[in-house]
Amino acid sequence: MAPSADAPDIDVILARLHELHPDARYELDWETPEQLLVATILAAQCTDERVNRVTKTLFVTYPDAAAFAQADREELEEALKPTGFFRQKTKTVQQVCQALVDRHEGEVPRSMRSMVALPGIGRKSANVVLNTAFDMPTGIIVDTHVVRVAPRMGLSSEKKGEKIERDLMAVVPESEWTFFGPAMVLFGRYTCTARAPKCDGCVMADVCPRIGV
Repeated sequence: MAPSADAPDIDVILARLHELHPDARYELDWETPEQLLVATILAAQCTDERVNRVTKTLFVTYPDAAAFAQADREELEEALKPTGFFRQKTKTVQQVCQALVDRHEGEVPRSMRSMVALPGIGRKSANVVLNTAFDMPTGIIVDTHVVRVAPRMGLSSEKKGEKIERDLMAVVPESEWTFFGPAMVLFGRYTCTARAPKCDGCVMADVCPRIGV
């Protein structure tokens, strides 16, 4: 679906996001693309802050894909327990890392097709890694914050992440994709929050249609 007639001009949105979050980045800590991929898996239904606390020691114990693939399952489950859904996350992490070892010499592939072919990896996680680690405009990161914020701003009337991403990619210039995703995530996390969005004083207040708010 196209943006609503009330949607702000995308150039205005981009200019204000650049003012608000000039150095926007995804808030997971990582040193290698493989670590970022693991952190992204752990961040499902868990805060980035908690994931970062876990990975601070996790990445010392398991520094690369091979280490995760070969890890003792019960020991890894114990390490991942604070992130919630730890049994499923352990399974996914080990399957993904084994696939990296088997198919890509232990490294994250640099294409959307290869990324979404990994077990349990969808476009959102793939975009997080490809946008963030390689600055590749493969798409726009659409996490739970963007799923909430984009319809509020009239940028999409869809409810599912991939359909919202398609709408955003149609209006946001490709040169801005790797910035726009993280900036919108931060905007949703700190300003356009799920409950009691901070509309008073928001940089978008005079142009946002506040759909559903």
